[in-house]
Amino acid sequence: MNQKLTYEENGEEEAIVNEKRPQTSQKDRILPISILIAAVMVAGALVFATLYRGGGGAAGNANLAANTAGTAPTGPTVSATTTAAVLALGPRDAILGNANAPVTVVEYGDYQCPFCAQYFQTVQPQLMQQYINTGKVRMVFRDFPFLGPESTAAANAAQCAEDQNKFWAYHDALYTAKIGDVNNGGSENDGYFTTAVFTKLASQLGLNMTTFSSCLKHSTDAAYIAQEKANGTLIGVDSTPTTFVNGVMVTAGGQSAGADATAILQAVAAAVAKG
Repeated sequence: MNQKLTYEENGEEEAIVNEKRPQTSQKDRILPISILIAAVMVAGALVFATLYRGGGGAAGNANLAANTAGTAPTGPTVSATTTAAVLALGPRDAILGNANAPVTVVEYGDYQCPFCAQYFQTVQPQLMQQYINTGKVRMVFRDFPFLGPESTAAANAAQCAEDQNKFWAYHDALYTAKIGDVNNGGSENDGYFTTAVFTKLASQLGLNMTTFSSCLKHSTDAAYIAQEKANGTLIGVDSTPTTFVNGVMVTAGGQSAGADATAILQAVAAAVAKG
């Protein structure tokens, strides 16, 4: 996901005419080299911090490079046709809300992502209260498991629940369970998401356990999940959560808005106002 940044250094050559440049000592040469190394280390630290905080990825790197060069940030260029095709709802999309609502919100997420957990706790409830429950917006979730094997395992469990028409209930249960794990000192890929946890959640939601266990054991929906992730990448998703409102990625500062409730709710309000 990391994209190398290229920095250019501009300078003018000095013309030396009939003059010998004084020879510098080894100590004199070491000092500027040390300064250069320190500058590179600081720049590297800033890049790392930017990527971790902002759910950055390639788009975050591109924006950082653009800002360094003094130009406007630019995001991935994706054709409207490709985006529309990828975001078109299919038979496996579990719709939250009125299936015929005029505004569609698509969230790409990862069940281990802390920003997605924030989205689940802050953005989703406001969308529910203001727009989904009133029939103005319908919402779907697309899998983008990129934080490790437990992310993929959780996505598979959620899709097994979808096979029994219980996707959103299971989606909410996964995030609630992981938030509890983090509050108890857990982290990404800490061993929390196990078959036992997935089975317990399924049982609590009243799923057919024979069917669910078979789906989980054989990773029945693995190909579908991998395709969802690949399609997300195709339309510029490189971090989670990433939200699209009526086919347009919600951005803030030139990149995905992440869990920025203000930016997302403003985009939804504008789409609702358009009708």
